[in-house]
Amino acid sequence: MRLVHHRDGEAAPSAGEVETRILADDVERAEGPVAQSLGLMFRPSIPEGYALVFPFAEPADRTIHTLFVFEPLDVLWLVDDEVIKVDRLRPFRGLTHGLADTVIELRAGGADGVEPGDTVVLEN
Repeated sequence: MRLVHHRDGEAAPSAGEVETRILADDVERAEGPVAQSLGLMFRPSIPEGYALVFPFAEPADRTIHTLFVFEPLDVLWLVDDEVIKVDRLRPFRGLTHGLADTVIELRAGGADGVEPGDTVVLEN
């Protein structure tokens, strides 16, 4: 799986009109309450090109913290693949929340250039 960013919200770019780039080519899904509660906690490092995706059944207010996360994170908040919010959180002290049906955690810098209104999709 890989995580692909389409600038300006275009999921199917045509003739070079839309900037597309791969945010991560090593993607893990945090499914179920235990995996979603742990997230990236207690991991000694976050590899470049890695993303942890939290899929949810419907949009709701979600909270992310970095207690016991040893590196800064970029967090993307998506509703129907559209980026709603982008945050950068410091290790051990970050706390944020937002509306999302999907939350994505990446190593800090992994979401550089991603802005609200863009599209991020998980591809096989």
